[in-house]
Amino acid sequence: MNPVEKATALGMSLVSGALAAAMFKQVWKLASGQDNAPDADDLERGWTEVLVAAALQGAIFGLTKAAVQRAGAQTFHRRS
Repeated sequence: MNPVEKATALGMSLVSGALAAAMFKQVWKLASGQDNAPDADDLERGWTEVLVAAALQGAIFGLTKAAVQRAGAQTFHRRS
């Protein structure tokens, strides 16, 4: 991987993280009606709510990361 590809991949990773965070915030707001998702150390929330939020966040981050990496790989492959 050349330096341009590495720099682009790093930038795409940062963008995908920000995109995933925004998507999760909106999905959580729609699903629960609450503005903020629970943190693991939030003792006001139950186990189920905390674990569902974590699973949903992980799924959204994983899907977004894979989609952005795949698009980047295809773009670099076409340019080669």
